[in-house]
Amino acid sequence: MALQCTPQIAIDEAELEESFVRASGPGGQNVNKVASAVQLRFDVRRSPSLPNAVAIRLMKLAGRRLTDDGVLVIDARQFRTQERNRADARERLAALVAEAAVPPKTRRATRPTLASKTRRLESKSRRGAVKRMRGDIGGD
Repeated sequence: MALQCTPQIAIDEAELEESFVRASGPGGQNVNKVASAVQLRFDVRRSPSLPNAVAIRLMKLAGRRLTDDGVLVIDARQFRTQERNRADARERLAALVAEAAVPPKTRRATRPTLASKTRRLESKSRRGAVKRMRGDIGGD
């Protein structure tokens, strides 16, 4: 079964590596016995599921969650059960990939309107007039 991120992008289960560690937080005495926190690892650089452009954007988005080898590490320890933490980690990975799948809008250069130029120049001259009025009160 694959993790569906967008209608076009699905990550194969074999590409995801999960390890379970003991979590701090809620759980009472159980917290010391059960490894409920999940560490999800996904190799972004070598993944055949991701188009190159999406992988590059995902690596930028990941920030400090990305290792030097290009592996994305997601820690999930919010919930008391391993199953809910697993689901949370997978949802967060899917959301991150979906965000990276949206290409950024290119900025189109626009010119200031005549009205905005006029407003700017009027405010500048008004400000200059105020400053001129401050000048020679006492004289030399």
